[in-house]
Amino acid sequence: MTFLDPRIRRRLDEKLLKLNELRPLSALQVQKFREQLEIEMTYNSNAIEGNSLTLRETWLVLHEGMTIKGKPLKDHLEAKDHKEALEFLYELVSGKRCTISEHLIRQLHQLVVQETEKEWAGKYRNGAVIIGGAAHMPPDALDVPRQMANLMQWLQKNERKLHTVELAAILHHKLAAIHPFFDGNGRSARLVMNVVLMRKGFPIAIILKNDRKKYYDVLQKADSGELAPLTLFVAQAVERTLDLYLRTFAREKPSKLVTLGEVSRSTPYSQKYINLLARTGRIFAVKHGRIWYTTKEAIEEYRKSRLRKR
Repeated sequence: MTFLDPRIRRRLDEKLLKLNELRPLSALQVQKFREQLEIEMTYNSNAIEGNSLTLRETWLVLHEGMTIKGKPLKDHLEAKDHKEALEFLYELVSGKRCTISEHLIRQLHQLVVQETEKEWAGKYRNGAVIIGGAAHMPPDALDVPRQMANLMQWLQKNERKLHTVELAAILHHKLAAIHPFFDGNGRSARLVMNVVLMRKGFPIAIILKNDRKKYYDVLQKADSGELAPLTLFVAQAVERTLDLYLRTFAREKPSKLVTLGEVSRSTPYSQKYINLLARTGRIFAVKHGRIWYTTKEAIEEYRKSRLRKR
């Protein structure tokens, strides 16, 4: 069973292979780059849940220890907690063994809410919860332990059957759907998703705040059993970070990123059609802010694939 378009799966595997060929990477460069991604991940993951700190403010809180005037104390604490959880995650996946278990999920949750929900940090909820804006109703609190045990069985059964990105995306959805905690479910699910990815060599994948609506849409489709949109969404997040790594550490000049409008002027395809190709993952494309970028090489590769099919 597969949920990812073979073209996307092949691109991800090829880029991971290229990254592995560049290893070992400069320790100093990796540390600096990792710090940058930690800030980006912390900002975006918290912002999706309503945290009001900007990206710059998140950096100031975490690196300068500043208190941002007019911003809630809770938002500052969430940023610090998330960074600590990420540092734990990096330490975890650097070890030889990294098994995903209920214990690990509860550890990550404990770190994520340790200063904002101390009473329930690392503990399953004992009451009902509602996912705002979603039709899905999480299971009764009494059923959470059984559902979590079933989730671990599903993970063990599918670890070798699904592509790593598919496994990470679906595990994220299943965990979020159970909603085992009173608060911090989304942040915990995104961290667990990254444990799956990073233990197989993929870099951290970041769900962007600007994509929040799309993110909720694909999760809602997954609630109805439609898993392909979610796996595509996560795959694009994974490819974005893979591309950042390759561009940062490449030993040769990488292909120039251009906007879809710019690339359309030198190809036989309209901007609207290229946008469709980008959104559906049929060409390599990355999103920075709200703007999609691709390369002329990606368009040429797509054009050649179409000719081969003819």
